[in-house]
Amino acid sequence: MINKKYNKFQYILEQYKYNLQSGDIVAGTINYRESNGFLVIIGDNISGYLPQEEINIEFVTDHQNNNLLVNTTREFFLIKYNTYIKQYILSIKRLNYIRGWNRIKQLYLENIILISHIQHINKGGLIIYLEKIQAFIPKSHIALNNKSILYNKPIECKILIANEKKNQLILSNKSARLHLSAHKLRIGEITYGIIIKIKNYGIFVNIYNTIALLHISEIGSIYIKNINHMFITGELIKVKIIHIDKKQGRISVSKRNIKL
Repeated sequence: MINKKYNKFQYILEQYKYNLQSGDIVAGTINYRESNGFLVIIGDNISGYLPQEEINIEFVTDHQNNNLLVNTTREFFLIKYNTYIKQYILSIKRLNYIRGWNRIKQLYLENIILISHIQHINKGGLIIYLEKIQAFIPKSHIALNNKSILYNKPIECKILIANEKKNQLILSNKSARLHLSAHKLRIGEITYGIIIKIKNYGIFVNIYNTIALLHISEIGSIYIKNINHMFITGELIKVKIIHIDKKQGRISVSKRNIKL
């Protein structure tokens, strides 16, 4: 029995005298599962092949999900025409990659605060997936709340770098937290923070789970020989916010001209 759906697709191709080319997006139905991929019908006399490695990453190692793909109709990315097997080589993964990056670029332009889930934790930071694209949150861009840094836990983030050519997607948890705390953190506002780290060039203060830097030049008007003699870790101090970098999630504070 002739399938009318396939006839209709073939008719459209003939009407517009359209020749399939590499890079096209085509509709088709997954017809049969083979050992290393799937046979896909994209027209009466047109067949395609979907290799196992060109399926979405979540399907690759899932035997049950692979079976569910049979008899489904969807769009595919056309990689090339294989003259040896006389079939078009198709991909789901590459199509989702293209569409994922398009959505990521839009999110970046709109400066959206995102919530994703932590997939991996390493010494350098956190790995998450945004629109099925792997993204990285460097350790320096993780806000102060270690209890939330657990596998599969949600985390707020903003896009810092989105470079499709380099496949580079860098996010910041600090920047997201800073945007969410914008009503609490304003330039010129005097607030309290807890000293968490002391360096020879200044001290780091925890203000609303955001790290702020009190540079040694902003501590006072007198020369400071040893900053460790003036402050101790865990001490509560009064500071004034003098600079906010929302993109990098950074705050600078000062103790100058503050009445105790």
